[in-house]
Amino acid sequence: MSKLGTVITAMVTPFSEDGRSIDEVGASKLLEHLIENGSDGVVIAGTTGEAPTLSDDEQVSLVELAVSQAAGRLTIIAGAGSNDTRHAVHLTERVAAAGADAILSVTPYYNRPEQRGIHAHFEAVASASDLPVILYNVPSRTGTDMSDELCREIGDRNETVVGIKQARSGVPNKIDGLDLYAGNDDSFAAALDNGAVGGILVASHIIGKQMRSMALEPENRSQLDAQMRSLYDALGVTTNPIPIKAALNILGLPAGPMRLPLVEADRDQLAHIREALINLNLIGASDR
Repeated sequence: MSKLGTVITAMVTPFSEDGRSIDEVGASKLLEHLIENGSDGVVIAGTTGEAPTLSDDEQVSLVELAVSQAAGRLTIIAGAGSNDTRHAVHLTERVAAAGADAILSVTPYYNRPEQRGIHAHFEAVASASDLPVILYNVPSRTGTDMSDELCREIGDRNETVVGIKQARSGVPNKIDGLDLYAGNDDSFAAALDNGAVGGILVASHIIGKQMRSMALEPENRSQLDAQMRSLYDALGVTTNPIPIKAALNILGLPAGPMRLPLVEADRDQLAHIREALINLNLIGASDR
C-alpha cells in the first residue's frame, strides 16, 4: 500500500452559514471524524473541497489547519492545480511551505493543452518542490484525457511524480512506475483488483471503515462493494460535492453550505441521499 495512504478522503470544505468564510472549527471536527473512521490521508482543497471557489490564501490556510490538526496522524495532500502553469507552480510552493506531505495536481482545464504542453506543465509543477506529486486525470471536468503513455513518460522524467488519481470512466489500469489511486468511488474495488494502492475517495467521509476493509480484505471486497453501491449512486445524483455535503449535514457532521455557482441539493436529490443512508443503517427510516 501507498506511503501516502490507502483510504484518502477528498475532504469537503466546511463554510460558514453565509458561505463567505471557512468554518475552521467545523473543518477541525471533520478531520477528527475522518481520522477516527478509516481515513489515513486527506486531500485538502481538491474538487470536492470546492477549490475553484477558494482563494489561494484560503487554500493555504486550510492546509495549515489540517497539518496542525492531524499532527502526523494522517497524510495531508494539497490540491494545487491550475490551468495556468505559473499559478500551479506558485500554489505548489505555498502549500509545500505550509507543511503538506504531497501535491495533487490536475490536468490543465479549459485551455486544453496538447500532450507536449501537459508534459511541460507537470515538469514545472514537479520542479516547484521536493514533495511527491500525484497527477489527477479527470476528463469529465478538464476536457482532456491524459494517455497512459504520457503519464508514464511524465513519471519516468520526474522522480517526484509518484502516482496518478485516475478518474476517467471505467476501471483504471496500472501504469508502470506510478502508484494508482482510484478517483471514483464506484471503481475503488475494481481498481484495487487491478493493482491500485488505494483511492482518493468521497464516500469515505461516511463509510471510511468499510472502504478500508475493502482494501485490506480482498476476500470480502466484492460483497462490501455491492453493499455500498446504493450510496455511490446517491452521491452521484448531481454534481460533486453537492450530494456529499448534503449527506454530511443530514448526519450532523460539519459541511455547511455550497458556494455559488454550486447550489444545495433539491428535494428529490435529498430524498435519494436519505434513502441510501437508510439502506446502510446510517439514519433511521423516520428521517426520510
